[in-house]
Amino acid sequence: MPPKKRITMHDHAAEASLFKRRAFFTFICVFVLLSVLFSNLYQLQVVSYKDYETRSNDNRIRVVPTAPSRGLIFDRHGQLLAENQPYHSLEMIPEKIKNLDETFDELNNIIEIDADEREQIKETLKFHRRFKPLTIKGKLTEEQVATFSVNQHRFPGIYVEAGLKRHYPYADLMTHVLGYVGKINTRDKAQLEQSNNWKTYAATKDIGKQGIEKFYEGLLHGLPGHLEEEVNNRGRVIRTLKVTPPTPGKDIYLTLDLKLQQKAMELLAGRRGSVVAMDPRDGGILAMVSSPSYDANLFVHGISSKGYSDLLNDKSRPLINRATQGQYSPASTIKPLVALLGLEERAINDKTRVWDPGFWQIPGVERKWRDWKRWGHGWVDVYHAIVDSCDIFFYELVYKVGIDKMADFMGKFGFGERTNVDIYEEVAGIMPSRDWKRLRYNQAWYIGDTISVGIGQGYWTSTPLQLANSTAILANKGRRFTPHLLKTFKDDTVKIDAPIDEHEPIILKNPKNWDIINEAMRQTADKSRFTDATYTAAMKTGTAQVFSVGQDEKYNAETVAEHLRDNALIVAYAPYENPRIVLAVVLENAGWGGANAGPLARALLDEYMLRDEWVLPNE
Repeated sequence: MPPKKRITMHDHAAEASLFKRRAFFTFICVFVLLSVLFSNLYQLQVVSYKDYETRSNDNRIRVVPTAPSRGLIFDRHGQLLAENQPYHSLEMIPEKIKNLDETFDELNNIIEIDADEREQIKETLKFHRRFKPLTIKGKLTEEQVATFSVNQHRFPGIYVEAGLKRHYPYADLMTHVLGYVGKINTRDKAQLEQSNNWKTYAATKDIGKQGIEKFYEGLLHGLPGHLEEEVNNRGRVIRTLKVTPPTPGKDIYLTLDLKLQQKAMELLAGRRGSVVAMDPRDGGILAMVSSPSYDANLFVHGISSKGYSDLLNDKSRPLINRATQGQYSPASTIKPLVALLGLEERAINDKTRVWDPGFWQIPGVERKWRDWKRWGHGWVDVYHAIVDSCDIFFYELVYKVGIDKMADFMGKFGFGERTNVDIYEEVAGIMPSRDWKRLRYNQAWYIGDTISVGIGQGYWTSTPLQLANSTAILANKGRRFTPHLLKTFKDDTVKIDAPIDEHEPIILKNPKNWDIINEAMRQTADKSRFTDATYTAAMKTGTAQVFSVGQDEKYNAETVAEHLRDNALIVAYAPYENPRIVLAVVLENAGWGGANAGPLARALLDEYMLRDEWVLPNE
């Protein structure tokens, strides 16, 4: 008997319900997906329209930053000291160079690239982004530019770039004041990024490295502009869409007097030394010369390793700014200030007389401190002590006053601290004290130390700028200004005067003491170098020992190595009645101060005082 067929009964209601649920779920999924799609479309077309439009334009519009022209530097009378000159350099984009050595070998047949330059480029490449241009050779001649232009098709990724480069028309004359600009290195980049200034240097390759160029970088640099260029898919320029010109740096005018600077360099004649001239009425520096010097233009286009090594190893140390970094014993140039301290402390007065037999002894001590004049000066007062530079008078004086009062008093005249002149290359020198010696040598201070310091020897060191500054305070009878080099700067078409920083004056217990000391310095000038001058001057010379001589030994320059001979110094100002200029001159290992530094001071004061210059508007 065949099996019975199973009869299936359909539940149409259940199936309809299931279909509806599935259809609803499908509709929800489609709705969600469409919502996501339309949401993304809205985001792309409406919310992010500007962003994606910019990205799209970036594929055809290239923004190229343009470097600003650097501000020019002038002296107080408008003489150009630093300018910008056209130049051509050879550039390469590293990522487009397949074989660097082969490219250099082939390129060397057209433009010589020596081994040092190759090594320097390879070292730079270690820290350089390969898609950014790198300078192969700067300062190309017109012939080199023409030769390479003919052969450029052989060197993909290498091209000639034109621009402006810093140039110093007076070469080594202003180097230690102006400083120089050089290529931006890794350290410079880090400092710019830290100060959030990196964007303003997008198209700039150079930055101030020393001197005025570095200190006033913010004024001189300016702000970059940019070009918007339409390019094709190969990066070739089709047209320029927009030009935003850069803002050039501000021109600055210094307090320097070019003629006086030239005269000082001429008088130094390559000898090791320094000259600083100041206007005591406002602290403006009229001349600042350090000799020997070097041509700052060597660093603008990148000095070779050999060239830099030669400068670095030169025994005459041309890289040092002797005016602000040279540390010398001030010797007798500070005797007027020591005498002023004695008057203030009433250890002496203008009638006090001291017997000078040629030596002086601490009571109860056998050692003798000698005077420079071996048979002595006899009876001397404060005037004769300064005019004749009597050591015995000052030995006795500082023995009475002591190092504590002396260190404090000299600190008011700027010794032992930076003057804060507007260049970074400056040292503080040493104004010794009990605490200083304890910290430096972990030793107690002895009375013998005080005696040596009392005549500007021993531990005391100062820079020529500090000597000029302290003399300016003395000539001003206590008025104090921060020495400065910036006179004005040009904003658009208007000259803006730089602020003058005047400090609280030094107030003496008896103001007449200023007159006593300045009169003694006038008598010093009248007795020696300025007897026939048509203007009145005041001065004090100094002869600083470089090494100590035994108390019973006699110094003989002919038997001493040249680098151990005495330094010659002088400080002076004129005119005596109303000082306009203060000088400090230091000649290394030149010997007697009056005989060697004196003629320089006279010639410089003549140069400044005897010319018809006071009617100039800048003066």
